[in-house]
Amino acid sequence: MSNIHPSAVVEDGAQIAATAKIGPFCYISSKAKIGENVQLISNVNILGDTTIGEGTIVFPGAVLGGGPQDHGNEFLPDARLVIGKRNVIRENVTMHAGTPKGQNPLGDGTPVENMVTYVGDDGMFMVNSHIAHDCVVGNNVIMTNNAVIGGHVRVGDGAILGGNCAVHQFCRIGRKAMIGGLTGVDRDVIPFGIVTGDRGHLRGLNLVGLRRSGFAPDVVKSISKAYMYIFKSDEDNFEIRLQKAHEKYKDNAMVMEIVEFLTLSEQGRRKAMKAAQD
Repeated sequence: MSNIHPSAVVEDGAQIAATAKIGPFCYISSKAKIGENVQLISNVNILGDTTIGEGTIVFPGAVLGGGPQDHGNEFLPDARLVIGKRNVIRENVTMHAGTPKGQNPLGDGTPVENMVTYVGDDGMFMVNSHIAHDCVVGNNVIMTNNAVIGGHVRVGDGAILGGNCAVHQFCRIGRKAMIGGLTGVDRDVIPFGIVTGDRGHLRGLNLVGLRRSGFAPDVVKSISKAYMYIFKSDEDNFEIRLQKAHEKYKDNAMVMEIVEFLTLSEQGRRKAMKAAQD
């Protein structure tokens, strides 16, 4: 307990690892679970049932585990926020707990419980970034200053969200996708895609990110070729090309990741259109 500053407020019942460091003027709720070597520098608020994995560092002004900005679900005692290991959470970041509406609407197999917001390992969440209720954020994600994601958003491993971008609720951001600064995202973004613009448009693939991640040139070339076929070809229409791509690229795991992602997005879009007509 010597690592807890005397000005910090720690409610009875909080579970704090012996190696964690709790700085001045922090508040930790009775349900909080703080892992080994976690650092709360100062003026950090850990609310409700929030778990913070080992090695994570949290900077002043962050508020983690607060009630969702969702009418009727603002202060639910069973709501949780689970944050993984070795994250860097900078000043004034907010991450909200889940709601009873947390199930995945597209059924893409993501293991999501109701009432829980998940953040993975090794991420960096820069100043004023925001993760809303029921989101699932993968590993090695970077959210730049003022990047915000709405409720129920899924962010794949290694994705980068540029400064002041905004992602609409229920959208999915694929693995290693890149969202440009000041971009508004109101639809799913394919794995490895790059999206920019006031209202985000798919501009191509995140080729620089793929190369920096160590993917071989022939792998990058094959993904680029598949992208051109699916999105730029004059053959048939988009839905038929997508169906053909299932067979055409069945032996290429990374291309199939894009194809399967798009298939789920199309299914979700059709379900939404049908629901609107009923």
